[in-house]
Amino acid sequence: MVNGKVAHLGDRVEARDRLAADGRDIDIAPAQEARCILYHKPPGEVCSRNDPEGRRTVFERLPNLKTGRWISIGRLDFNTSGLLLFTTDGELANALMHPSSNIEREYMVRVMGKVEMDMLHRMVEGVMLEDGIARFTDITDAGGEGINHWFYVVIMEGRNREVRRLWESQGLTVSRLKRVRYGEVFIPSRVKQGQWAEMEPAEIKSLYRMANLPMTQLCDLAGPVTIEEVQSRLRKQLVNSLGYADHVTLIQGLEF
Repeated sequence: MVNGKVAHLGDRVEARDRLAADGRDIDIAPAQEARCILYHKPPGEVCSRNDPEGRRTVFERLPNLKTGRWISIGRLDFNTSGLLLFTTDGELANALMHPSSNIEREYMVRVMGKVEMDMLHRMVEGVMLEDGIARFTDITDAGGEGINHWFYVVIMEGRNREVRRLWESQGLTVSRLKRVRYGEVFIPSRVKQGQWAEMEPAEIKSLYRMANLPMTQLCDLAGPVTIEEVQSRLRKQLVNSLGYADHVTLIQGLEF
């Protein structure tokens, strides 16, 4: 409802208009420009907001927000270091984490054990793990020998401990694991472990491009907007507050 009248697709809404759905007044927050940061996670931090064991979480080092909250784009396990991305745009985070996103994740790996060429071929062709086939799309020998042999590997999904489990399937042990790239975003050398940095505009654009989403623009209700835009803002408010894209159906079911 807009000012007590049933709204129709294409109707225009201004800041002074009163909106309601299912008999309840609705406050439409102005659309805000999404904020994205990268964080260099050290080993020994968990990616949950709170840890029942009292371990440090990645969220403890992030900058405070006046509104909204930080949403992690994927996770790294407790002993893995490297690039971790955060955003205030829940829709963006959910799109990037969806299994269909097919985004490259590149890791630097130190392996213990004798690595043979047929092992590398098997991990590229695909290995059956307990949760299905897994593979690296690329493996590059970065040099070293013995217990200090390094590789760069690229994987297209983010299953739990997938990089480690692939190497373990060949009887090898990963002694160090660091994520150095997510899609087109690399971890900068200037950002040391435990530090964060604002992402460059070009990097943020690349995230929206990878997610196949239009980039959120800074705007307000100074001018009229359509009912469709109102619904879009409601969806984004709900996703950002709850963190789950499935909840947008609550908004889609509302009749104005």
